[in-house]
Amino acid sequence: MSPTDTVLETPPGRAAPAEVPATTGRGSSFRPYALLWRREMTRLRHNPVRLAMGLVTPLLFLVVLGTGLDAASSSLGKAQLNDYRAYLFPGTLVMSVQAPAIAVGISLVWDRRLGVLRQMLVAPFPRSSIVLGLALGGATTGGIYGLMVLSVGGIASIRYTPMLLVVLLEILLVSLMFTALGLLAAVTIRQVDTFQIVVNLSLMPLMFFSGAMFPPNGLPGWLDAVVKLNPLTYGVDAVRRTLPGPDVLTSDQTRLMLGDWNPPVIAELGLLAALTAVALGLATYRFSRTP
Repeated sequence: MSPTDTVLETPPGRAAPAEVPATTGRGSSFRPYALLWRREMTRLRHNPVRLAMGLVTPLLFLVVLGTGLDAASSSLGKAQLNDYRAYLFPGTLVMSVQAPAIAVGISLVWDRRLGVLRQMLVAPFPRSSIVLGLALGGATTGGIYGLMVLSVGGIASIRYTPMLLVVLLEILLVSLMFTALGLLAAVTIRQVDTFQIVVNLSLMPLMFFSGAMFPPNGLPGWLDAVVKLNPLTYGVDAVRRTLPGPDVLTSDQTRLMLGDWNPPVIAELGLLAALTAVALGLATYRFSRTP
């Protein structure tokens, strides 16, 4: 018997190794997306406290701050908005998808530190599928949080109509944008502490300078420039103009104006989609060069 004819036998008492299924074919190209999406959904299902806390903060923001400022402005007789809680609701809705979407970036940093990422990298899938799978999982998680906040929109005079389905799609896009930015930061910053500091220092200014708590028009020069350059401003404005509710959501006082031009909702969503595509492209490129 020649050396090339030698057959390796399985040692006694041990089962023969299972054959590894072939990964070629059209269906296998979608497998990493499904696996990583299911991983994020499993994390969410086994952490109900995280789900509950994701609803508590937006509700406190909406009920406490909205009611307090509404009462204060009414007592001063200077209220220009009929219902501040209705005006505040779109920003609260967008705020609810920030943390769960960014959490995907944090999990990627931890996966690198714990060695889980190395196991992902040796899988027979393109590295781009890992980034896109995580992005889809984070966007879905954020969409679930947004759906929970939408379900209690009645306390802000939001009407329950089929138009809320369009709002939910907008929230999914905003959530995908946050996830893409979080992943881009995660593949750039390797230290967990540094990543959390950068994220915390970025999220709050994005919200406060997005027109979520005050109308984006008639502001001082420097503040007006910051608000108009903030991409989240256009996401909040698109959600506000789409929500079915009081006239305060679409009044001239609250409508975003760029000079004399009021950008249409489709243009605002297009800007968010373009930013998301750029962030995902950069994150995929940097991740593909990870040693």
